[in-house]
Amino acid sequence: MLTLVRIDDRLIHGQVVEGWLPVLKAQRIVVVCDQAAADPTTRALMELSVPPTTALDVLTVASAPSTLKNAAATPERVLVLAPGPQEVLALHEAGVPFTSVNVGGLHYAAGTVQLGRAIYLDSADIDSLEALAERGVRVEGRAVPSEAPLDVMAALKARA
Repeated sequence: MLTLVRIDDRLIHGQVVEGWLPVLKAQRIVVVCDQAAADPTTRALMELSVPPTTALDVLTVASAPSTLKNAAATPERVLVLAPGPQEVLALHEAGVPFTSVNVGGLHYAAGTVQLGRAIYLDSADIDSLEALAERGVRVEGRAVPSEAPLDVMAALKARA
């Protein structure tokens, strides 16, 4: 089962390992990132960052859907991490079944607008999140489970 689909440009870091993993009781993390999948050093660092009891897959956007569709149909608890909304939209368009996405951290870059403490979006991010919402996916923002969730789509509408 997919316990959480999370957008975070840092992928695996303390908030994920110390905050989300224990709450979700995730047994596997699937990172969906073309750049990380192509870089053996990044993959090795990620493997060192997760507890030994947690399995880790680092997949390309193209290869992830079949793995995630299978995982969704099993009792194994899976946390999905992607660096941006475009990857998550591609997963949903490829038939990966999820009804909500967590935006945990998209950090400042030139040309972005700030929605939350660590949520900065550019026009491509906004377009992808709007497309997800149009597909019936709930988009929430929060860094850690103890934080109150931000309705990202409502916050975007309020900015308009």
